[in-house]
Amino acid sequence: MKALVTIGLLVLSNTFMTIAWYGHLKFSEWKWFNKLGLLAIILISWSIALFEYLFQVPANRIGFKGNGGPFSLVQLKVIQEVITLIVFSLFTLIVFKGQSIKWNHIVAFIFIILAVYFMFK
Repeated sequence: MKALVTIGLLVLSNTFMTIAWYGHLKFSEWKWFNKLGLLAIILISWSIALFEYLFQVPANRIGFKGNGGPFSLVQLKVIQEVITLIVFSLFTLIVFKGQSIKWNHIVAFIFIILAVYFMFK
């Protein structure tokens, strides 16, 4: 159960992280957003990123073996990276319609999945 909660929280965390890091590139299509200066955009992204931490910190605390969770610190990090790539890929395909996943991206993802496999062995 702790594993599922940890992964769910990491998915939420990475969703907010992706929006904070890359959402402003899409938000620039809004006229009012384009009038903002870089500092305002940074502050907006930073406020979105706050939600990332509200989910990531509990995920790591719940999931970490040292706190009674099922994952080592290295396993938590590798899981988080895989989730980041999945969330980022979906975000890119859904929000940025002109982007695409190419064969070399898929090969890279396969290698990352293999890294996860070996991390848990």
